[in-house]
Amino acid sequence: MSIEISREKCVACGACAVVCPGTLIWVDAAAYIKTPDNCWGCASCVKECPRGAIRLYLGADAGGRGGKLSARRDGALTHWSVEKPDGKTVEITVDSRESNAY
Repeated sequence: MSIEISREKCVACGACAVVCPGTLIWVDAAAYIKTPDNCWGCASCVKECPRGAIRLYLGADAGGRGGKLSARRDGALTHWSVEKPDGKTVEITVDSRESNAY
C-alpha cells in the first residue's frame, strides 16, 4: 500500500508528516513521500490532512482493486471517500462524537 499526495492541493502544513508512524513523509513546498514502498497503509496522514490532498491506494488485498481512499474533515465529521477503479465514488461519513458511543 502507498499514498499519493496532490502537490496542487497540499498547503505544506506538515500535519501528515507529524502523524506518519514511519516518518516517511517530508515537507518542502508541499508534502511528499520519499519511499512509497515503505508506507504501512495506516491512513493516518489521509485522515489528518485538512485539504484532502492525500489518497491511499487500496490494493486487491484490501478489496480495493486499485481504488483510492481520501478523507475530508468538517468539524466533528470525517467524510471518507473511496474512488473505485471505474470512476464511481462511495462516501461514508463518521461523526467522531458518536464513534465510541457503545
